[in-house]
Amino acid sequence: MAIAKAERLMNLALCLMNTRRPISKRELRTSIEAYHEVTSDDAFNRMFERDKDDLRELGLVIDTVESLDGEYGYLARSDRNRLPDIALDPEEAAALSLAAKVWQQARLAEAASGALQKLRAAGVPFEDASSVLEPRVPAPEPAFEALMLATRERRAVAFDYRKANAARPEPRLVEPWALECWRGHWYLAGHDRDRDDVRVFRLSRISGRVRARGAALAPVPDHVDVREAVARWAGDGATAVTARIRLRRDSGYPLRARAVAATPVDADWDELEIPYGHGLDAWLAEFGPDVVVLAPEELRAEVVDRLRAVAKG
Repeated sequence: MAIAKAERLMNLALCLMNTRRPISKRELRTSIEAYHEVTSDDAFNRMFERDKDDLRELGLVIDTVESLDGEYGYLARSDRNRLPDIALDPEEAAALSLAAKVWQQARLAEAASGALQKLRAAGVPFEDASSVLEPRVPAPEPAFEALMLATRERRAVAFDYRKANAARPEPRLVEPWALECWRGHWYLAGHDRDRDDVRVFRLSRISGRVRARGAALAPVPDHVDVREAVARWAGDGATAVTARIRLRRDSGYPLRARAVAATPVDADWDELEIPYGHGLDAWLAEFGPDVVVLAPEELRAEVVDRLRAVAKG
């Protein structure tokens, strides 16, 4: 079905771009073989309007011209659909060359290599010196490619996800916003429909196949800072908010190593400020009576709930 539609759109685009005069819908229906199978005029009109909108969304400029007898014709003028010449200075070319070398484990590697070959053929001055740097962004997770396509096409996805402290994965339905590589791990940020909230998912915890769901979505909201959301979830980086805890003296050295501020309280306790991210409640609970959470209140409540659950067995 997808191949048939792509072929139909290609044939329609070729007809509109290789004509010197506007072509009517009647002529297009006769010229394009895929339209021959549509027997109803209403069905053809709906299909043609959808195809025309799809081509315009892809960037093809289609003019609509009304003839003297009131019939509408369509054409895509070559002067309005010609890309300008590509002009890159050596620094810009070097940046593109480095970016193309990043993708080594995903299907993007072949596309990036092909793009560089086309740019070289167009005379872009790529320098061999850029090969001194060999950046790598590995993407070994099986879910990466499917999520990348869903993010680019703005389609919701369904997958099974295992949280850090869960024994079994749970089904999730997510509107994907972006993929982010943070401290060597890939994360998906998006809107979790079931929870009606922003969520971040570590790709290595996705199990099974990623399935696309539904039609194309609206654009990512302008107010969303995806990288900040990932940083806060992961509990790292300058953009993450912090939590205040009281830590017993001479204990909790892993917490002290991550503290951004530490102040002695008395002979037994210190007050620490640490990055606050997803999973911090489980980590703090491991220190038992050596840690008291002061703020934020939701983190304190989560740690208390975990300790009560442990006490109940």
